[in-house]
Amino acid sequence: MANPEHIKILKQGTEVWNKWRLANPTVRPDFTGANFTGVNFAGSNFTGVTFAEVDLSGANLSKTDLSGADLSWAHLNFAKLLGTNLNETNLENAVIHETVFTDVNLSNTKGLNKLRPLGPSIVDHRTLIQSENLPDKFLRDCGLPEPFIEYLPSLIGSLEPIQFYSCFISHSSKDEAFAHRLHADLQAKGIRCWYAPENLKIGDEIQPTIDKAIRVHEKLLLIFSENSITSSWVRKEAHEAMTTEKNKGKKDVLFPIRLDDSILNTAEQWCDDVKRERHIGDFRNWTDHDTYQKSLDRLLRDLKNEASEELGRPDSL
Repeated sequence: MANPEHIKILKQGTEVWNKWRLANPTVRPDFTGANFTGVNFAGSNFTGVTFAEVDLSGANLSKTDLSGADLSWAHLNFAKLLGTNLNETNLENAVIHETVFTDVNLSNTKGLNKLRPLGPSIVDHRTLIQSENLPDKFLRDCGLPEPFIEYLPSLIGSLEPIQFYSCFISHSSKDEAFAHRLHADLQAKGIRCWYAPENLKIGDEIQPTIDKAIRVHEKLLLIFSENSITSSWVRKEAHEAMTTEKNKGKKDVLFPIRLDDSILNTAEQWCDDVKRERHIGDFRNWTDHDTYQKSLDRLLRDLKNEASEELGRPDSL
């Protein structure tokens, strides 16, 4: 049976619960048989927790840490697992139906071939790419068509590291023609990228929306020109990108591109670090096909090298 003391602490909210877990690392909470239908557990620390036979129907388990947890015989129908840590999580005999598996790594999740589906569930492309050797039964339980299941291993195996990256192109509206061309060419090469004019929703407030977009993408391609060099917005983006690099201990977030010599000749002090510390892609003659293609190939090579280095780092495994 569920431990009444553990339930009492959990009912006080995620913040209280997580603090209690930190203060009691050796305690393994037990919620066996409890009813948590529709409860929002987003961001909770459930490492090693026993959720056997628990009803989590409709529960929000996004960004929760369920590593090593026991969810055998649990009810997960309509539960939301977005960015959830399911490493060594036991899902044997768990009930699923319209369960959302989004951006989760199921490579080491236990019991995927012994689920009890009451209907189809949702599994996104990020989950499929991250997860190795998913059982065919799990894919069928989620409702994926047989031809897709058959070809999935070859599709995943053909992906190159560069395809895992997403980029945001930051530019002046006066450089729209170049940004549009670069965006189309990067997409065609398998690099998923976005830029403000095309991807803003109608009614969005421009600055907050772009700030958020930049934060969620892994690379920032910053286009320098006489149209953007004095922009406080460009300065802010470059500063935030370099701060992120410093905090992460690597230089693979900001990729500067120039359409003219303005960044080399400017007296703007904030540009000094950019000029001093990294290669600036030269697209000055971008209207010439051959010159543009040569510069694009260099950019693609740099992005791909960063991807390969990232995959080789111990903390990326």
